[in-house]
Amino acid sequence: MNDQLNETLLGWVNTLNGPLWDFLVIFLVAVGLFYTLITGAVQVRLFLHSIKVMKSSRKECDDDHGITPFQAFVTGLASRVGVGNVAGVAIAIAIGGPGAVFWMWVTAFLGMSSAFVESSLAQLFKVRDQENKQFRGGPAYYITQGLKQKWLGVVFAVALISTYGFVFNAVQANAITGATAHAWGWDKANLAFELGGIHIVVSWVGLALVLLTAMIIFGGIKRIAKVAESFVPLMALLYLAVALYIAVINYAILPDIFQLIFSKAFEFEAAAGGFFGAMVSMAMMMGIKRGLFSNEAGMGSAPNAAAASDVKHPVNQGLVQMLGVFVDTFVVCSCTAIIILASGLYHDAGFEGVALTQMALESQIGSWGDDFLATILFMFAFSSVIGNYAYAEGNVQFINNNAKVMFVFRIFVLIMVYLGSVMSVPLIWNTADLFMGIMATINLFAILLLTPFLLMLLKDYLAQLKQGVKEPVFKLDNHPKFKDKVKSDIW
Repeated sequence: MNDQLNETLLGWVNTLNGPLWDFLVIFLVAVGLFYTLITGAVQVRLFLHSIKVMKSSRKECDDDHGITPFQAFVTGLASRVGVGNVAGVAIAIAIGGPGAVFWMWVTAFLGMSSAFVESSLAQLFKVRDQENKQFRGGPAYYITQGLKQKWLGVVFAVALISTYGFVFNAVQANAITGATAHAWGWDKANLAFELGGIHIVVSWVGLALVLLTAMIIFGGIKRIAKVAESFVPLMALLYLAVALYIAVINYAILPDIFQLIFSKAFEFEAAAGGFFGAMVSMAMMMGIKRGLFSNEAGMGSAPNAAAASDVKHPVNQGLVQMLGVFVDTFVVCSCTAIIILASGLYHDAGFEGVALTQMALESQIGSWGDDFLATILFMFAFSSVIGNYAYAEGNVQFINNNAKVMFVFRIFVLIMVYLGSVMSVPLIWNTADLFMGIMATINLFAILLLTPFLLMLLKDYLAQLKQGVKEPVFKLDNHPKFKDKVKSDIW
């Protein structure tokens, strides 16, 4: 693609992205606030209960129809916890200042309610795969069943497949090769040769990523879940341990760091461009945008993993997935913020996200911080690749559940992983923003229209808890008003 065409396409994409995201940032926060109020702040009153549910959900399923709630939790977390937790937070702080962290927290708090809603609905409207009888579902399914709009479900599915199956995986692969190149010079480990007069360069790192990805994705959702179950907690604990160490050695200035975050959150410096940018501070805009990109609450992505879980009540998985937003932002993103703010280097870092986190780590733990961050970035990014694939697979099945179609889709995923590892991706990243914006807009309108179903589920769950039932069980027959609207042999 020549430079002129690239610039033209990028201009078109950015023209669409501007107004879309000006609207969407407000809409996402408004929906989160609405569900916080209408559920009686479910993210607060059932938070401790959700931890108990998650801790007790590691046991194997009663049958082979689904994965465990904990596996669904870490599969969703695998997609949420990625490069954005390292680079995204750094960019938010570099551009919006320390106050951006506060707005990330606010966004996550409100987003926990949206995540609860979409994942509970995904469970209610999930279906059995006709071939292997495993559960699958997500926004495409509850749009089709609940709203009776199959065409809109297909539009959503295409947007999600394009975003998560192809483009985001290319971006994650690009981050992996960039990090390993900076730390260990692996970009030089390439094979170059001539073929028919054409100079071809093969990236060994790219091929290794393709091989690793292929070994997992050809195993299906249950293999993805099992890999994520062992992979995600380890990488989160490693990163958390280093952040905790940095917090301990800087304990004297921690009060100052939090005071800085809260004080700068309300300093108004108008964000440039657009209706939204004229009304809020740069800290608020960057905090909300980066927070939403990181925790994905309301985007319609995590419900695809949530639907695959085998639970006795839809609300059960809603509560577990709600914790994913908490862990992503309040734990992992906060770790990055502490590392950066403790170093004090954000003033001079410009807009280089990963470089800022890297410099901050090196200033706190020495030169080995470079190697550590490269390793963590690999774990974060690769977990996102397998989590993203899990989302896309269910939506390919929604459009056409055919073995040949699935094989072709997997080959295209592997091609995008390789291309992402060897090329710069500013155009496809901005295109991904566009697809993700479309995806989120459709999903948010859908869950708002399906609110009566959510309130029915929550009321049923709370009533059983009040009666002393330790593990509530949902029976659709108890709700005749909704029975004809949910076509299911599961509930």
